[in-house]
Amino acid sequence: MACRVQYSVQNSLRFFSSSPSFQISVHSSKILFRNSSKHFKFPISRALYCTCSTASGNTNSADAFVLTTPLYYVNAPPHMGSAYTTIAADAIARFQRLIGKKVVFITGTDEHGEKIATAAAASGSSPSEHCDSISQSYKALWRELHIAYDKFIRTTDPNHEAIVKEFYSKVLANGDIYRADYEGFYCVNCEEYKDEKELLDNNCCPMHLKPCVRRKEDNYFFALSKYQKRLEETLAENPDFVQPTFRLNEVQGWVKSGLRDFSISRALVDWGIPVPNDSKQTIYVWFDALLGYISALLEDKKQPNLQTAISSGWPASLHLIGKDILRFHAVYWPAMLMSAGLTLPKKVFGHGFLTKDGLKMGKSLGNTLEPTDLVDRFGPDAVRYFFLKEVEFGNDGDYSEDRFIHVINAHLANTIGNLLNRTLGLLRKNCESTISVDSTTAAEGNAFKDNVEKLVEKTRQHYENLELSSACGAVLEISNAGNVYMNEKAPWSLFKEGGPGVETAAKDLVIVLETMRIVAIALSPITPSLSLRIYMQLGYSEDHYNAVTWNETRWGGLKHGQIMAQPKPVFARIELQTEVNNASDEIKKPIKEMESQMTEKAVGA
Repeated sequence: MACRVQYSVQNSLRFFSSSPSFQISVHSSKILFRNSSKHFKFPISRALYCTCSTASGNTNSADAFVLTTPLYYVNAPPHMGSAYTTIAADAIARFQRLIGKKVVFITGTDEHGEKIATAAAASGSSPSEHCDSISQSYKALWRELHIAYDKFIRTTDPNHEAIVKEFYSKVLANGDIYRADYEGFYCVNCEEYKDEKELLDNNCCPMHLKPCVRRKEDNYFFALSKYQKRLEETLAENPDFVQPTFRLNEVQGWVKSGLRDFSISRALVDWGIPVPNDSKQTIYVWFDALLGYISALLEDKKQPNLQTAISSGWPASLHLIGKDILRFHAVYWPAMLMSAGLTLPKKVFGHGFLTKDGLKMGKSLGNTLEPTDLVDRFGPDAVRYFFLKEVEFGNDGDYSEDRFIHVINAHLANTIGNLLNRTLGLLRKNCESTISVDSTTAAEGNAFKDNVEKLVEKTRQHYENLELSSACGAVLEISNAGNVYMNEKAPWSLFKEGGPGVETAAKDLVIVLETMRIVAIALSPITPSLSLRIYMQLGYSEDHYNAVTWNETRWGGLKHGQIMAQPKPVFARIELQTEVNNASDEIKKPIKEMESQMTEKAVGA
């Protein structure tokens, strides 16, 4: 669903072409970059599925937080645009879990429509086989990126079909579906009839730059125009319904310009859900796929009907989408729900697109980018951090390899990783890796603690407002403050001098390590496996890390007598391949063993 309007040079902000074969042009013919932290590609224990949402009961409570990515269209494997949306959704879901919400994080694949049948035929497979293959490629990428989804819905699921048919029947019974002839220009890639005033020269689709086909069909229509006034009122009375604000302005403009009824069936498409009252037609893919947000809520072995699904968590707290599908989610979907007598979602957030090196992306330019390549070269933490930190959420953003490497080295390897490593090194050398005093006692009367607490609250506010880049920035401020504190206090000099300064130096190390503990929690929605490594370096177990909540960002976690792990870099700088080959060979075996163990845990869960 999300990716029906994709792969075009015009919207340009996609990292893949529609071809299932992907190549990346690496501009480092002289060097090959590699980050040793990439080996931590194993899914940490809460990286695949939420361990704290209510799998055994309904989530219909004031504390529930239901969020969705789009259901991604399976005409081709996932691209970086899909990955970006899902990484952002995962970070939001992880934060909501940290603050104690019962989260249902929904993602999945949209698998019906003419374009799917065409793609399957081109690959010599059946539509069903094609959908199975591409849907699995999404799940595989989400594992690589440590996406902790709760529900993965496929629109070919029989339970989903039951929900769609029941919903269609409710809308029909409300008098909002009628039959009529339609003739117009049809974009197969969008799977949508286009208004002639939208088209470019030669009747080309403005999104795909390909000529639309003139078609005449006898279809069923949804009476969208009937809901114009109600939509106008909804948007005016609920300014947070569509975010960011400039997206709300776009939607209000569309509605005020006049809504037209739209076709919700296809007479020439076999690969789809049959219309309940007319088996010769199939339900339009958008009318089908949007219902995936509701059908995904069905619990296993529960009767597949609307009431059961609705009682399991609807309405959604947040639909997270790309701006190219805003009209479907902010105009069509609310009107459909109104017609069926169902509650509207609380918020639709339309984020921007991505460019590469400041240029539109396209296969012909050789500047597309495959997310699995990025993860393989730099690791999931680096990929997640860069796109959430460097792209202001809601706006368009740019990927540059030079910028990527600079940001990751400066922020994760140096500011965070090096501060932890050198502090632990001093603790090992001078305090036998043991905390000498509670962190609360160490920071008594110290203004540094107050500053950290203010930055933690700032971070929380940014997360709550979906300001992911600013949240990353606030956490980085905490780490920067730790580095400044360390350099100003220079505990290594006090240890060297001996005498009463030793006790002061030991307290300073505790203060910095407590800061790193807080950083690990505050950054965990963005970089979950890096945060785990930090926590384990601080002497905690993986189980302890998996149980932490946002409340534990309060100062005072480290206690007297706690023993730290032996210092080991938690995030290595991205270096030239030729410089790390030997070191890489040395660490491959233990890392492989650790990766295998962690994967077994995740699969067992």
